[in-house]
Amino acid sequence: EVQLVESGGDLVQAGGSLRLSCAVSGFTFDDYAIGWFRQAPGKEREGVSCIRSSDGATYYADSVKGRFTISSDNAKNTVYLQMNSLKPEDTAVYYCAATLHYVLATTPSALSPPVYMYWGQGTQVTVSS
Repeated sequence: EVQLVESGGDLVQAGGSLRLSCAVSGFTFDDYAIGWFRQAPGKEREGVSCIRSSDGATYYADSVKGRFTISSDNAKNTVYLQMNSLKPEDTAVYYCAATLHYVLATTPSALSPPVYMYWGQGTQVTVSS
């Protein structure tokens, strides 16, 4: 059974930093991609970033480019999202998700929720002004 478990969400002041973790288990495929998404109250879920397991290729939403960094530790089966220079508009529940469509990992489709088959339960990030 595939499981994704997010952690690291917290309350932080604007300008601060957080690192989210996504622990992946039960995945037996050689190549896949992990994406980070977020959903604020009353808004649609939006893609933030994606990383491909085989070569570490990444993709970012314009709204977080230069502030967020996605990385992975394959030995620990964990994907991280380092978030710096946080803004109040970054406040949301953050989800990680997995897809077998790894060839899409460096395209705009990497940020499309329907591409992903497996989802975590989410972790709350709140940025105060």
